[in-house]
Amino acid sequence: MTVTLRDDDLVLEPISRSDELIEFAIVLAGEPVGTVAFRLEEDATASIRWSSSIEQAFVLARALRLAIDHAFAALPVARVEVRLPLDASPDVRAASISGLRREGVVRMPGDQPDLVLMARLVDDPRSDSRDGFIAVLNAGLPTKRVIGQGLLRDERGRVLLCELTYKKEWDLPGGVIEVGEAPSVGLVRELEEELGITAEVHDLVTVNWLPAWRGWDDACIFLFDLGVVDSSITDGMTLQPSEIKAVHWCDPDDVRAHAAAAAIELLDAIELGRVPSYREAPKAAE
Repeated sequence: MTVTLRDDDLVLEPISRSDELIEFAIVLAGEPVGTVAFRLEEDATASIRWSSSIEQAFVLARALRLAIDHAFAALPVARVEVRLPLDASPDVRAASISGLRREGVVRMPGDQPDLVLMARLVDDPRSDSRDGFIAVLNAGLPTKRVIGQGLLRDERGRVLLCELTYKKEWDLPGGVIEVGEAPSVGLVRELEEELGITAEVHDLVTVNWLPAWRGWDDACIFLFDLGVVDSSITDGMTLQPSEIKAVHWCDPDDVRAHAAAAAIELLDAIELGRVPSYREAPKAAE
């Protein structure tokens, strides 16, 4: 028999139970305000769902936490999960506060909304503990794409640009920084992987924020000075064929003829000596 669950003025009263489904009424200060239920799935997993008129995320989270704690204590499950529409912000927030961590996005076909997958494991620290709070935040906070790029010049003052396989515009050498990787370290790695050279990273030139463009999410570019080298360095480069078609030493006219709009705008600003430590690139035409 499923028991009544209590947390001060919040009570979960059992409504029904079968081999697959367990349902509670959510009662707040004596008033019914919704339901919460578990469906037993395979692999020691239970899916949780709810319907509630509670507007405060922290109050709804109390009900969810109470139910999830009971599931781990009384049911043969080691994982509780839920799939919520991406735009269901109040429910996503309540789920996060209750200890369900964001794990990813489940893409749906046609006009169906994509779903955010959230879950809590039996051995996860509680969300009201320090470790649990940090883990939930790390799983759910927005992330920003970071790109490391290098400004490499030759003896004539020309800038090195890469001709890429996946877009027509040329761009500065570099690439996306991996999780847990410093931008300068990631830039050195990208230059080794894509150009076959080992570069020395000098000062940071600027941080350049790029708005979303042609399907790419927005990003922050850390542009580092790579110094001046002999133009013959390109003769010994080993290009990664999946990403780099060719490399070119470019004067300002070459840059304006071939580079991506953000790179043109950035290099023009550098040429004019108008580069602050942080800048925001204008949105380019699609």
